[in-house]
Amino acid sequence: MQQAEPGPEQPVKIRGTFPGHGWIGLLLVGAAWALNWGLDGLRTHLLFFPLWLGYCLVVDGLVVRRDGDSLLTRNPLHYAGLFLLSVPLWWLFEGLNEITANWIYLGREFFSGWRHFLYSSLCFSTVVPAVFSTSEWIGGLRWIRRLPEPRFAEPGPRVLWSLHFMGWGMLGLMLWQPELFFPFMWLSWFFILDPLNRLRGRRSLIHEAAGGGLAPLVAFGLGTLVCGFFWEFWNIYSFPKWIYEIPYLEVLHIFEMPLAGYGGYPPFGWELFAAYHFLVPKAWQQRLRPVPGKLLSASGETS
Repeated sequence: MQQAEPGPEQPVKIRGTFPGHGWIGLLLVGAAWALNWGLDGLRTHLLFFPLWLGYCLVVDGLVVRRDGDSLLTRNPLHYAGLFLLSVPLWWLFEGLNEITANWIYLGREFFSGWRHFLYSSLCFSTVVPAVFSTSEWIGGLRWIRRLPEPRFAEPGPRVLWSLHFMGWGMLGLMLWQPELFFPFMWLSWFFILDPLNRLRGRRSLIHEAAGGGLAPLVAFGLGTLVCGFFWEFWNIYSFPKWIYEIPYLEVLHIFEMPLAGYGGYPPFGWELFAAYHFLVPKAWQQRLRPVPGKLLSASGETS
């Protein structure tokens, strides 16, 4: 076991040991996965949450083992809050899907309105913790830390406002012609919120990328893509489950999802990042750390 030297006013970080909550996560994943694929009839509405809670704990444990701390160990109360934040964020996309009709749920007819809402909300609560923990784990990989740091012109207020209104334009096009512009569901909210974060002095992926901080953009994109793979993988033998009806992309499926559909996962991760920094009071925000030891503040300075 390797012990890191604590800095001033910093907790001791213990690296090299897989923590207890990670082992609990492994047990949850193993049990829920086996039951979800092994049982007949309705079961996924009860097993989705423990399966994905287990996934979150396993990935968080891997971060602790490598870095000595994690989202959960740095602030357990904040980590629990991510589950609460996740529910309304994913219901937003469910609402947009009522317009685009890109996915439908098989088995929905077996649940009354309130039961569907409660079970769905419980399942939706795991989205943000899964994405943020996976992105932190990916952000600590060596090749991510060695990404080049090209610097671009810092976007000023005029550019930021232009990007913001471009996001509203994307959303408007999607609402106007959803069968044609449905991909903007996975881009519009990022451009709506991320420039506002910069204008409000909050963390912004656009700002960090302009300053050479490509790691957050890559880490949150890939982190969400990894989660997307497991969402689709565990969905294949589930019930209830979702299937897709995506215009002009229904070719080369990996599980239920068309191959091109996986391209929506990275910008979805960026939208979650932007929504977190837009909605959560700045004093409550925990540092989302895509690269250990290289943290960018809202001002762009290394912290």
